[in-house]
Amino acid sequence: MAYVDQPDKTVAKNGCVFCAKAADPENDVSNLVVHRGDHVFVILNLFPYNNGHLMVVPYEHFGSLQELGEEAMLEMMRMTRLAQAALDRAFHPEGYNLGMNLGRAAGAGIADHIHLHIVPRWNGDTNFMPVLGDTKVLPDALEASCVKIREAWADVNG
Repeated sequence: MAYVDQPDKTVAKNGCVFCAKAADPENDVSNLVVHRGDHVFVILNLFPYNNGHLMVVPYEHFGSLQELGEEAMLEMMRMTRLAQAALDRAFHPEGYNLGMNLGRAAGAGIADHIHLHIVPRWNGDTNFMPVLGDTKVLPDALEASCVKIREAWADVNG
C-alpha cells in the first residue's frame, strides 16, 4: 500500500514515470533501476506480478515499436537476455513470461512509453490470493529484490 497511496512526485512534474526514472540516474537504487545501457534501461516493476518482475525501457518516449530506432530495438533484446541471466542467478526461476502490452486495449498501464516485461515464473506460483483477495503475495520487498538483481547482474554481466 505504500506504493499505491503515495503518488510519484517526479511523474507529476515530468508526466511519464519512465522518462522521470530515465532522467534521474543519481537515484537509480531508490528508483529501482537495475542497469543502464546506451539506449535502454532495466527497472523493477513497481507493481510486480512476481518477484524480480523487470521491465526493459527505452530512454526515448515512444508509444509504438515502429518509432523505436534499430539500435535501441537491438539493445532492448540484448538487455532482456542479460536480465534473464541475472534473474537466473538471483532467483532461479523455472520459466519466464516476456511481453509487451501495446496500447490501452492490450492492457498497457503506460501506453505512451513502450517497455518489455520480463516476469520470472515458478511451478505453482499462481495461487488463490489473486483470485479471492485481489492481491499478490511477494516473498521479497522490491528494494531487496533490486539489490539482489543488481548484484547478480554484476556477477553474470561483468
